[in-house]
Amino acid sequence: MRLASSAFAANGLIPVKYTCDGEDISPPLSWNEVPTGTQSMALIVDDPDAPGRTFVHWLVYDLPTTVHKLPEKMASSSTLPDGGLQGKNDFGKLGYGGPCPPSCTHRYFFKLYALGQKLSLAAGATKNQILAAMDGHVLATAELIGCYQRHH
Repeated sequence: MRLASSAFAANGLIPVKYTCDGEDISPPLSWNEVPTGTQSMALIVDDPDAPGRTFVHWLVYDLPTTVHKLPEKMASSSTLPDGGLQGKNDFGKLGYGGPCPPSCTHRYFFKLYALGQKLSLAAGATKNQILAAMDGHVLATAELIGCYQRHH
């Protein structure tokens, strides 16, 4: 399974418009080679370089297998137009919260999971709830890393 963005290259810099210094909108993502038997998809975007803990920026889950991309500027709603739910990020909001590192360059991990079942969680779930529900049901994963540093 492969995950990519038309907005930035793997291990490249995330453009300012997708961060707290710009429009703070979600970047476009697309994926392919989803394994047979997949019942739903989940996306977790987090920053392991955040001070003190890994900071969660975006949670999407129960995406139907008919969906192979997320367009730019996804609405911060609990449900998505093509199906799927959004969880609560560490900014305390639904949907996407862009990179906003306090200092130095941080890495942002976009992790896509192909799952053998739907998670059946309510909208607004946390990363820990999603990880617990996914346990034992992950068929494949794909990862895309983007970097960002603020210029003060």
